Amino acid sequence: MTDISDIDQNNVPAHVAIIMDGNGRWAREKGHERVFGHLHGVEAVRAALKGATELGVKYLTLYAFSTENWNRPKEEVEALMDLLVQTIVREVKDLDKNNVRLRAIGAIDALPDSCRDELKAAIESTANNTGTNLILALSYSARWEIIEAVKSIVSSGINPEEVNEKVISDHLSTKDIPDPELVIRTSGEQRVSNFLLWQIAYAELYFMKKYWPDFREVDFQEAIKEFQKRQRRFGKTAEQ
Repeated sequence: MTDISDIDQNNVPAHVAIIMDGNGRWAREKGHERVFGHLHGVEAVRAALKGATELGVKYLTLYAFSTENWNRPKEEVEALMDLLVQTIVREVKDLDKNNVRLRAIGAIDALPDSCRDELKAAIESTANNTGTNLILALSYSARWEIIEAVKSIVSSGINPEEVNEKVISDHLSTKDIPDPELVIRTSGEQRVSNFLLWQIAYAELYFMKKYWPDFREVDFQEAIKEFQKRQRRFGKTAEQ
């Protein structure tokens, strides 16, 4: 086990979200097609999950496939879906063994039948696990989520004057999940790309240059250490 003695166990975020970026560029730099990067990104997912479970992070959300990703070349999308199915089938036993609960947010009905069926089976088989919640954001975008929340609020007949932050939060995909305290993005890009826009209003953002396939457990730990250096004021001054 990696030495984590210099990490304050009393100040570990309950929820970490990761924008897994750079698979395509990593692959191209190595002379391969983009799918090669996605394939090697699976090892980074394992590393992030191991880092989260060792530190007691209760929720780990991974931005796996956005609604915008459907606009990518058909061959890449099909390869991504196949990879997702293969990975879920291969990893579900280890998830269960390590007490990890698998969950998903997004327009899951838009996924191919085989992908959706394997995902549903994995979610059901790990539903009683009590360790880290691994949440896959699939066919997800924050604007889509907010639009769906507004539709749900309107259809439920809630009066406009009754709408507040709690009402909106209660109609989001993450209604029973605490907001992320830390967002990690790989590849050097410094934007949030339509990811959990409502939920990350006060999250700490951590950007790193390393491409996602090269992400390892030590990188997760370094992000946590940086998080612990931040002063989280939530709009207050340092003196308050």
